[in-house]
Amino acid sequence: MEHIFKAKKITDRVYWVGAIDWSISDFHGYNTNKGTTYNAFLVLAEKVTLIDTVKSYLKDELISRISSIIEPQKIDYIISNHAEMDHSGSLEDLIGISKPEKVFASVAGIKALNEQLHTTYDITPVKSGEKISLGNMNMTFIETKMLHWPDSMFSYLHEEEILFSQDAFGMHLASSELFADEIKDDILHNEGAKYYANILLPFSSLVLKLLVDLPKYDLPLKLVAPDHGPIWRTNKDISKILGLYKFWAEQKMQPKVSIIYDTMWQSTSIMAKAISEGIISEGINTNLLPLSKNHRSDVITEILDSGAIVIGSPTLNNNILPRIADVLTYIRGLKPINKIACAFGSYGWSGESIGILENYLKEMKINIACEGLKVKFVPDVNALERCVEHGRELAKALKVKLNECK
Repeated sequence: MEHIFKAKKITDRVYWVGAIDWSISDFHGYNTNKGTTYNAFLVLAEKVTLIDTVKSYLKDELISRISSIIEPQKIDYIISNHAEMDHSGSLEDLIGISKPEKVFASVAGIKALNEQLHTTYDITPVKSGEKISLGNMNMTFIETKMLHWPDSMFSYLHEEEILFSQDAFGMHLASSELFADEIKDDILHNEGAKYYANILLPFSSLVLKLLVDLPKYDLPLKLVAPDHGPIWRTNKDISKILGLYKFWAEQKMQPKVSIIYDTMWQSTSIMAKAISEGIISEGINTNLLPLSKNHRSDVITEILDSGAIVIGSPTLNNNILPRIADVLTYIRGLKPINKIACAFGSYGWSGESIGILENYLKEMKINIACEGLKVKFVPDVNALERCVEHGRELAKALKVKLNECK
């Protein structure tokens, strides 16, 4: 594949040499229906430097792009900003080909690479604030532990004012456009929110700390280059993504309700629609998310800016439906905050689903705003009126919380 895939010029001395994965549809449980990119960057300094690699099965694409600019054997340094296999999967191949003078990673990165790849070569550790010379250019490192792995770090190229931000400020989006300003705003927002909700949400306190600490390094930003998705290159776009990260990380309560449910014989579905009518009657936006058509990664994306969630399931075998259990387990791991919630569902004779749903909510430390609502078999007119009132009660509770937050 030599020279079939071409490098893309970012600046006169920096090239994108990554790979586009158009076919991937699942990323450890995250539905990547728009594919993704694995971004790697080649810096043509006196010490030619490669920043990150790609998944192992895309190594030929990476090598082809590098080869369209220089012979891979001329790479002097390799920087591993993040040891996860979508960025380190081709590392050993590149080391074998280029035999670089040095490979750099954070201390935690060295540990992760050794444990994953069983490395036999030396890796030079770097820490926050440490600067290395690339001959005629300079690189500074900023450790960003748990954003989203213990080893994660940024690299900053001073002469080009580029922040290589690994998994922060990225998105899973396969695109022939390299820069964010070439892509529609709604796509950037939706895919950025989905990425944040599914990857970085549990670490929101650390994101807020990063946004406070980053200016202290006094690093002008012309470009922000993440390891997935497009590169941010205009002041407007860089400010926008930093602002969105602050908004998403703060998780301030919003006037929106997400109703998440699964149904067996449509009774719980009928209840969900009636509950939504009650919420809407109070002037609160609502979004119905039946799990027959909504993936867990889309559900958590909707929850990201919801002030309240409503969870519904009928009782099956003294339990809840499997898709609801799946979604709740996923949400629990992502640890959303500043939400209120309630539960509902139909049942035939035992009706345990409400208690099980509420136990999940309690484990997630989400405040249960109103008593769970259950209806036996098919809801009649009186039951539907109770559902509407249930929705009104939740909406009123949300309004109170929103006023408290002002």
